[in-house]
Amino acid sequence: MSDDQGRFIWYELMTPDVEAAKAFYNKVVGWTVQEMPMPGGAYTVFEAAGAGVGGVMPLGEEHEAQGVPPNWTAYICVDDCDAAAEKAKSLGGNVMRPPTDIPGVGRFAIITDPHGAVTAIMKPVPPSDARPRAPRGTPGHGSWHELYAGNADADVSFYQKLFGWTETGRFDMGPMGAYHLFGNADGQVGGIMTKPAEIPAACWGYYFEVDDPDAAAERVKQAGGAVVQGPMDVPDGSRIVQATDPQGANFALVKSNV
Repeated sequence: MSDDQGRFIWYELMTPDVEAAKAFYNKVVGWTVQEMPMPGGAYTVFEAAGAGVGGVMPLGEEHEAQGVPPNWTAYICVDDCDAAAEKAKSLGGNVMRPPTDIPGVGRFAIITDPHGAVTAIMKPVPPSDARPRAPRGTPGHGSWHELYAGNADADVSFYQKLFGWTETGRFDMGPMGAYHLFGNADGQVGGIMTKPAEIPAACWGYYFEVDDPDAAAERVKQAGGAVVQGPMDVPDGSRIVQATDPQGANFALVKSNV
């Protein structure tokens, strides 16, 4: 197993309005954009201080017809995309899009865990092109990854077996159950909890680093988004805000206590 196995290496937004998303996240997070030539048209890349963090894809009519809402999805690095897709199925997950090559970029697939939470997996080409290791707390980069699981205990096991993640600790949240902290080669990078009843389906949430969550929350509102929760402090001393962009995609911001 390589050091890159199980690392979060890319974040991708699907949105019905790419131009509006570019303007919104530039104002809120400070990302700049680069257009990458791709077969069938350009691919918009979000950059933080010149380093690629994620990209934007148009949410087309075919996605809307399938009930796919505007959303963020993370790409997780694997040593072998085809083998990882098969292993996800053997562990009770599903493959929504079979392994496919992106010329010059890598081989990817879209999978779900046993309770339906969606992620992407990718074997970058070459492997050394996996996202540089930006330390947690680096502005503009993905800093925390949170699964609202169908069943936290079962899903922790799924991800441990699939990606080699380790459980680094847990918080007792009383009636809400345990909050399982997990890590990969980048250190402690996320948490898994059984979703509350008001969240209709299991899903992942992604936190992007900012210098000042309170100021960023105001920028969210000024730019036409909505603050869902926060800004507030969390048990590790970090400060977060959860939000939606103007097209309805959920995202979160954090000032990590590192």
